[in-house]
Amino acid sequence: MEYIIIVLVSFFSSVVGSICGIGGGVIIKPVLDATGIIPVNTISFLSGCTVLSMSVISVTKNLRDSARPAFDKRIATMLAVGAVAGGLLGKSLYQRILSGLPDSQRVGAVQAGVLLAVTIGTLIYTIYKKRINTLHVTGNAACVIIGCILGMMSAFLGIGGGPINLVILFYFFSMGTKQAAAYSLYIIMFSQTASLISSLVTRQVPEFTFLMIALMVICGVLGGLAGSRANKKIEERYVDRLFLGLMVVIILINIYNIIKYI
Repeated sequence: MEYIIIVLVSFFSSVVGSICGIGGGVIIKPVLDATGIIPVNTISFLSGCTVLSMSVISVTKNLRDSARPAFDKRIATMLAVGAVAGGLLGKSLYQRILSGLPDSQRVGAVQAGVLLAVTIGTLIYTIYKKRINTLHVTGNAACVIIGCILGMMSAFLGIGGGPINLVILFYFFSMGTKQAAAYSLYIIMFSQTASLISSLVTRQVPEFTFLMIALMVICGVLGGLAGSRANKKIEERYVDRLFLGLMVVIILINIYNIIKYI
């Protein structure tokens, strides 16, 4: 039964994550935390691997698509450089908090609390974004710093990038929803690669079965393919509505997880 839950959650989350550019992990992590079928630290690692596979597929398809939204490779590269550094910092911060808690499951409450705050902020911003004056950041240093912040949040929460990526890209770069989704997936790909390499090098990989990670990665790949195809056909206003609906669901799940782990 647990494998059926993992497959359904991983595939659905990857499809939606690819469409909206939120990485999928923002759904996988809190939902699997809520089920309690896998330890928190294992979920963080497997969620990151799933999101990485989804982002690689989605980014590859986006870069090959001649009809993709405007994509500045210089800005994307600077964001990615920052995301790599941030991914390493976020992973280090996660391990510090994990080792400092008497019960490893308590880190789930910390992650849920941070994700709840981020999601509520994202929801409020998204609702009122038409009234907010945005910026047009182009400097390399600024892009690296922004990428670092996004990469750190991604690796620490084990969610890929989540809603915070889109809000930051909306505000600092004045991007539309689909354009921000393309950049977000690019950032996620690099931050999660850095996080995975860090886990392997420091030998901080939690225990899990081969079947479990194989199913989640396959679901990430298939979900990324399905989501990329759907993204081309869905109007941007419907992507916005899907994004808002997901934020509400994620907020409710994280409230449940905070209560559960405290």
